[in-house]
Amino acid sequence: MSIARRSLLSLVLFATTALLGACLPGGGNARAPIPQALIPAGAPATRLVVVLPGRGDDIAALRASGIVPAVQSAWPDADVLLTGLGFAYYMEGRAPQRLHAEVVSPARQRGYREVWLLGASMGGMGSLMYDRAYPGEADELVLLAPYLGKRPLIDEIRRDGLGAWEAGPVPAAVDAGNYQRELWRHLQTWQRDPGRTRTVWLGYGAQDRLAGAMPPLAGLLPADHVAVVDGGHAWKVWSPLTQRLLTAAGPARLEPQRSP
Repeated sequence: MSIARRSLLSLVLFATTALLGACLPGGGNARAPIPQALIPAGAPATRLVVVLPGRGDDIAALRASGIVPAVQSAWPDADVLLTGLGFAYYMEGRAPQRLHAEVVSPARQRGYREVWLLGASMGGMGSLMYDRAYPGEADELVLLAPYLGKRPLIDEIRRDGLGAWEAGPVPAAVDAGNYQRELWRHLQTWQRDPGRTRTVWLGYGAQDRLAGAMPPLAGLLPADHVAVVDGGHAWKVWSPLTQRLLTAAGPARLEPQRSP
């Protein structure tokens, strides 16, 4: 491995770890296909909810998190797909592309009418990265305390206001040094696309260590698409929040169809 490549990987590791410390260590094997576990709906499925983990969560941890019953108690017609899109896939630099090729596109081919992305912490960031790379490919997003960048960047955005904030020149490529600014540049486009903000849901705990980054994002969304409860950075907060948000989202807006 070249010195430049080692330096880039070290920078990615440092940048992502800095504010994801509330999630446990882990990552998976990016040389392998993304791990997946499908939990079918108890009724004929009309949609799929794809769960993107926080850092350190594997399939077993997601099974134990309570997220599946949270989704399916709100939506008995939803299949749930747990994924192991761990830290290693982000370090590889192709997490959105892998997610599209290995998860979302095959789900569409199986005939689902709605595909939702539900991501916690690092997975929330991954959901937004996917939306940036493939706008509108996921019908809706559920973001649970998403990681949105380092404190100085968040302070800059909160000070200026997202509408007035300047992301700077558009880079030739997104890399470890600019991905956080590019994520917020993408979020700025939502100000001109209210249709997209009506398909995004945000939940987090008031005591979450990442809570300070949430107001600029929450300000883009309809008020009833944002839920804040007591609690920190953990699935015991996020799973009940998911049930609350999906219940608020209501039944499928599309005609039911046979389960894929």
